[in-house]
Amino acid sequence: MLIATWNVNSVRTRLSQITNWINDVNPDILCLQETKVIDDSFPSSHFEELGYEVIISGQKSYNGVAIISKLKIENVIKGFTNENKVGDLSIELNKQKRLISANINRLKIINVYVPNGSSIDSDKFEYKIKWLNHLASFLDEQLREDDLVCLMGDFNIAPSDIDIHSPQKYEGGIMASKIEREALNNVIKGRFIDSFRIFEKNTGHWSWWDYRNNAYELNKGWRIDHIYISKNLSSKLKSCVIERNQRENLQPSDHAPVLINLEIDNQNENFDDDEDDIFEI
Repeated sequence: MLIATWNVNSVRTRLSQITNWINDVNPDILCLQETKVIDDSFPSSHFEELGYEVIISGQKSYNGVAIISKLKIENVIKGFTNENKVGDLSIELNKQKRLISANINRLKIINVYVPNGSSIDSDKFEYKIKWLNHLASFLDEQLREDDLVCLMGDFNIAPSDIDIHSPQKYEGGIMASKIEREALNNVIKGRFIDSFRIFEKNTGHWSWWDYRNNAYELNKGWRIDHIYISKNLSSKLKSCVIERNQRENLQPSDHAPVLINLEIDNQNENFDDDEDDIFEI
């Protein structure tokens, strides 16, 4: 099963690029971030014609997340809760459309678009940390120990210095601060695996390049788009790649897709934990 995440930076602007990539790769599940469109204007029919079911949580000009899947989508949650009774904090954080989750083929797919935070001393940074802490609580409430989970999206955080092209230059700054990394670790809590780091231990692999200063041409990037899987999926993980060639498109998104291959054939497959295959980030 091929599962991907991609911050497309406007689904309507990049629709032909997304379509071409889908036709080339044929993913089973694709999570999109920064779709920048309200639900009624999302090109759902386009993906349905390609054989996908679509769920969306959109916002005009900003944010927005979606999941498209060849397989049946069930138990959809938009935002931090699908209940009517929510706390003031959940209401505040759900105003920005940054989280959507569902059950697909025995997997819990959780698609996130973590706030950027702007700068360390800004109100937006406080919002980012608050959002991450609420995500950690949401996962605590929603997940059971035996759930098969893929948590993915644009996290706007480089987990370590090897995930930044010039770590000394950005030390302590936005997307690289200790506070953000601790908040991300609180989300992960040792229960998830960073899929990419199972296969690649070295630096030099990026998923995002700034549009400015010829960042892509100079290969000055960051790895901020991640797919985390629950430990009980570790023996099923066959690969994780960053499809960086998509950054070479004409008028591309500033992000590249990240793609994993899980050896899951159908809903009847048995999942047995193998302690020898357990990894931690």
